[in-house]
Amino acid sequence: MMGNQEVKLLNFLLSPVGRRVEWALKLKGVDYEYIEEDIFNKSNLLLELNPVHKKVPVLIHGKKSIAESLIILEYIDETWKQYPLMPLHPYERSRARFWAKLSDEKLALGSWRAMVRNGEEGEKLLLEAKEVMEKLEEELNGKKFFGGNNIGYLDLALGWITCWLPVWEEIGSMQVLDPLKCPSMSSWKINFLNHPTIKDNLPPKDKMIAYCHRRIDEFSSTHHG
Repeated sequence: MMGNQEVKLLNFLLSPVGRRVEWALKLKGVDYEYIEEDIFNKSNLLLELNPVHKKVPVLIHGKKSIAESLIILEYIDETWKQYPLMPLHPYERSRARFWAKLSDEKLALGSWRAMVRNGEEGEKLLLEAKEVMEKLEEELNGKKFFGGNNIGYLDLALGWITCWLPVWEEIGSMQVLDPLKCPSMSSWKINFLNHPTIKDNLPPKDKMIAYCHRRIDEFSSTHHG
């Protein structure tokens, strides 16, 4: 059976997008071998498995390799049927995909860039990120999770908000998730972090902070040196 083949995950401890794949595998109860990748000195294995983007995460299932975290989430959900992640209805699935993609492109990237950029450009990026957060507030509509009573695909896609975003907000002296404007998202964040599978598999905060500072230093030297 396809689901019984050996599973490996090539990932980086501090990858916000890689973490969502780990969470999915653990929620599904899938046994896998974890391979830590040095993203500052990429291995031949990574370059061989993901020659196009050369990025983690990469899921290895038997002799097949699957790249891009959101695609991997769908692959996991279709391969291992226990604990369904995607909504049953095609329309709801399309909405989940839409919000996951938009959040990666506008909210995650926008928040990160707002942290490293100053002045008018930083303010513009921050405003755009806040707008997406407020749209997610409407989409969540007071539910416990985007997946209803259980963590689903979109919850995993947005999981970085619960652990990475607070670090970015702290370093960038900014606020993307305003609890007054987004009370449902604030409650969702607590519900997500309190889930046993998530709680036991969070990236270490001290390493996240150090990694962010390293990336900011790289950005500064590239743009000013």
